[in-house]
Amino acid sequence: MDNQGIAIAFTVVAGGFIALQAPINSTLGRSIASPLAAASISFAVGTAALVAITLLIAGGFGGVGGARSLSWVYLTGGLLGAVYVTTALITVRTLGAGAVTAATVTGQLTTSIVIDRLGVLGLEARPLSWQRIVGVVLLVAGTFLVARGR
Repeated sequence: MDNQGIAIAFTVVAGGFIALQAPINSTLGRSIASPLAAASISFAVGTAALVAITLLIAGGFGGVGGARSLSWVYLTGGLLGAVYVTTALITVRTLGAGAVTAATVTGQLTTSIVIDRLGVLGLEARPLSWQRIVGVVLLVAGTFLVARGR
């Protein structure tokens, strides 16, 4: 398998983890009766794991000073993740894991295509093709079918 195939395989596995995340966090939220506290616990556990990995495998936080030269927008990734985790934790009870995941992927792809088209956030601009538009339309239709098909 080439590098692209390996990257796709790892990304598919990570996508599966996202599908697991919403119901796991929802159960956590029900058990402590607070979606925001559950999201906070989820992020605290994730942060602890990342700190441990950074210290044990990556050798520490030596290059962190480079973040000072970045625009503030490049420091909002954790905030965006918190919004997603909290939203998924709450909406999975109403929509189910399948619909939350379908809606997540639809939002990710739609936003990604706009980012690609505009060439923002450090990415090279890529053209908007009819195939990409059809792909988004099919995802929207699929999300609707998954959410309504109970």
